[in-house]
Amino acid sequence: MKIYWSDTFNFFSKLTPLRIFNAAQLLVSFYLTKWTKKVFVFGSPMTVSFEPTTACNLRCPECPSGLRSFTRETGNLKKDFFTRTIDTISNKLIYLIFYFQGEPFINPDFLDMVSYANKKGLYTITSTNGHFLNKTNCEKIIESKLDRIIISIDGLTQSTYSAYRKGGQLQTVIDGSKLLVKTKKERKSKTPHIIFQFLVVKPNEHEIADLYNLAEEIGIDEVKLKTAQVYDFKYGNELIPTIDKYSRYQKKADGTYVVKNKLLNHCWKLWHACVFTWNGVVVPCCFDKDASHPLGNLSECSFEKIWKGKAYDSFRSQLIRGRQNIEICKNCTEGCQVWA
Repeated sequence: MKIYWSDTFNFFSKLTPLRIFNAAQLLVSFYLTKWTKKVFVFGSPMTVSFEPTTACNLRCPECPSGLRSFTRETGNLKKDFFTRTIDTISNKLIYLIFYFQGEPFINPDFLDMVSYANKKGLYTITSTNGHFLNKTNCEKIIESKLDRIIISIDGLTQSTYSAYRKGGQLQTVIDGSKLLVKTKKERKSKTPHIIFQFLVVKPNEHEIADLYNLAEEIGIDEVKLKTAQVYDFKYGNELIPTIDKYSRYQKKADGTYVVKNKLLNHCWKLWHACVFTWNGVVVPCCFDKDASHPLGNLSECSFEKIWKGKAYDSFRSQLIRGRQNIEICKNCTEGCQVWA
């Protein structure tokens, strides 16, 4: 695995004794739970994901935002709610992810919130479809001191790109990426660490080598290959790659497909991370896209009470009793990045 020293140093510069101690507590409680099959929770999460918005400009076929299929409320994260929440939890957090569902740049206050989080000494990350990287936003990204940006580029021709990124324009993403690299150099900024993320699907799997060439040509810092989650996989799906190592699914002798990974009855995410929807609903992880497992609402009580409350402990207990009985866990693959 390649080490990106500038980004690594930047990440570790955010650590404080309290944050390190909290992370150690989380690790101890996770392994105690794993070994004893009884729930222990020490400390607070070292990472949270905020959902800037549920809105998106694209129509990706395996995404609730793209399908406009949410049953929960939709909207934009409010800046004052965000700052109040961060003020209460930032001392133990290490990094903050500005992404859950939707396209973050649709929220007009998104980069102001990034700036506020960085003033709290947090390592900040976002993921974007790359259609909003215009001159104004590229300058604001540098000014906000965003630490890491993941740009989804899921094809190297318009045809392969739009097989998944329906409604998107590949050239817009490439032009915006070039502009961000240029702005970063002009401002002599070390951040953000810019990543091209490539969702490997059957239509684009032959383009992986060319992706690395394009990234090097533009000046992108890192490339990540990601396996695709699909909802209807049992009888095959046109998006499932033919190259086995890039697929989350395995074809059985009878022609049906199953998730490759074994569903172990533990999950590190339930101890070190959580997700906040735009309106303050706390959900266990990024696989709960429709907030079908609400664990509390930040508008009704403090996060500390939610994190160590009955609903959270009940979900953790259910997980260690049988992960296969939780719907959002059935199609989950912890570690969905492919390092190549």
